[in-house]
Amino acid sequence: MSLGVFSLLWAMAALAERVPPGTDDEIAERLQPFGELCRTGQPCAEAVADAGAASGSMSGEAVYNQFCNTCHGAGVAGAPVTGNSEAWDERLAKGMETLWEHTLQGFNAMPPKGTCMNCSDDELRAALDYMVGQVQ
Repeated sequence: MSLGVFSLLWAMAALAERVPPGTDDEIAERLQPFGELCRTGQPCAEAVADAGAASGSMSGEAVYNQFCNTCHGAGVAGAPVTGNSEAWDERLAKGMETLWEHTLQGFNAMPPKGTCMNCSDDELRAALDYMVGQVQ
């Protein structure tokens, strides 16, 4: 037997030991895809289900929790921490229209729409209102 064939057989035997045991059904379940591809204009079933009620829109708090909290909960890259009135005072002094513009277009390290590219304007406005409401 050649060295190449031996190496291949050895590698296959080593991999076979790593495969977790199970019935055919358990193995088939482990091989199921963990997600789905969503294309623009064709909402994913999970995304629509997660988006909320029959209207399909998320509340401001839901948008905040899913998209905003990572940065605004910890102050990442200078983001004003939600609930910290000192951090928000200067921003609120610029007015809600400026905050809305920053929400849509991004500001400093914050990307446009805070990474929620599929959020509607109403959902984003509700998230902004939710964050501002935490300091007023």
